[in-house]
Amino acid sequence: MLISILQIIISIVLIVLILFQERSSGLSGMFGGGGGEEGVYQKRRGLEKLIFRATVILVILFAGLSLLNLLF
Repeated sequence: MLISILQIIISIVLIVLILFQERSSGLSGMFGGGGGEEGVYQKRRGLEKLIFRATVILVILFAGLSLLNLLF
């Protein structure tokens, strides 16, 4: 029961984090600071890097909880 509740909470947080990751122009494009597409890859910095790492960690945690849920 607790595992299922944790999975629901993590999945909602994952949805929000994934929606914050706008691929075309980064997080600034979401708030109006687009600047166009130069075709140059930019490194993630600051908040974008934190959101990306949190997403990866939560995906791994979600997968681990899913496997744990299968076992029990």
